[in-house]
Amino acid sequence: MHLILTISSQCSVSSLFIPLTPSSVKLVCFFIHSTVCSARMRKPTVLGAIAISEFCVSFTYNQNVFPALTFLMFPLALFLNGMAAWVSLHLKSTSTFVVYLKNLVAADLILTLLIPLKAASDLRDAPKTLFKLSCRFFSTTFYSTQYTCITLLGFISLDRFFKIMAPRNKLLSLKFSKVTSGFVWLILFGGTALPNIILTNKSAANTTDISSCMILKGPDGIQLHGIIVISLNVLFWVISVIIAVCYICIANKVFYSIRKSGSNNNQGKQKIKLRVFLVVFVFFVSFTPYHIVRIPYTFQQVSYSSMTSCSYLMAKFAKEFSLWLATANTCMDPLLYVFLCREFKEKLTSMTKNVLTTFKVAAAGKAEATSSKNRL
Repeated sequence: MHLILTISSQCSVSSLFIPLTPSSVKLVCFFIHSTVCSARMRKPTVLGAIAISEFCVSFTYNQNVFPALTFLMFPLALFLNGMAAWVSLHLKSTSTFVVYLKNLVAADLILTLLIPLKAASDLRDAPKTLFKLSCRFFSTTFYSTQYTCITLLGFISLDRFFKIMAPRNKLLSLKFSKVTSGFVWLILFGGTALPNIILTNKSAANTTDISSCMILKGPDGIQLHGIIVISLNVLFWVISVIIAVCYICIANKVFYSIRKSGSNNNQGKQKIKLRVFLVVFVFFVSFTPYHIVRIPYTFQQVSYSSMTSCSYLMAKFAKEFSLWLATANTCMDPLLYVFLCREFKEKLTSMTKNVLTTFKVAAAGKAEATSSKNRL
């Protein structure tokens, strides 16, 4: 029994008659496998193209997943940040930490209020008018406020560092913290959001073709967008190093003081370790994935990559997933306030007790009024 193997090339076609033995079958299989693999390396086959196409299409079908998850996050974020804002309004700005904390609460609350607007505009069938508004106003303000949060977290770390390492430092004055917080808001909004708002002014010839915010930017707007993204990415990594170094130094200083005093306060050491771990862990888990994938995605944005290419769709998927993680930080920060700020924790406990007492008194009064009415 023989196998006829036809080998074709651009110039000729030839046939081989091969006897079917176990060794020859293995040889033929290896030949076919090698030929197909080398062909795929040179140029995708039809079947390979179909497989890649189907793989890419699956990403487009997932376009509504992350907006839906963001909508689900919104009620929890609104409750936690609303409560944090309520507590911070009743806190007196008696320390630099509280000043930075109040600004961070305000930034988180703004982010929370922008969540449904941005999520709605990211839906696949979102109205084009809403998408254009998001590109120009909602998204730019969202990202600007997100980096305001990141920067304020960096200043909170520096504040705690100087309080332990150099308690008499001038950077610990209330005036300095207020001026610094104001500059953070001004520089990040004025230097990132405002230019993008101004330069996202291009009108699309066909509104149905708007699938990316880059379409609404001119050449200057696209170039500026790339510069801003890279600059903010550098800012994040600088702040990441600051936060890591500050909290490691704080932990070492506290442990040294405990050892020097001869105390065996293991419970205190565990609390310090937990606080340092929570702050660093939440920060890096929330923001690091986004900043790893953001620059490759932006390079594809500004280089006019095809919006349907596999590489672009995969980069967009990674960016949307990591952005959802970063947005989830709005739910994490209010929990960190309780761990990091004793005044915040005490005020929250006191106000919660007052509210519960008020409800109990109101319920008791209503019950008494009902019983009196029944007696009559």
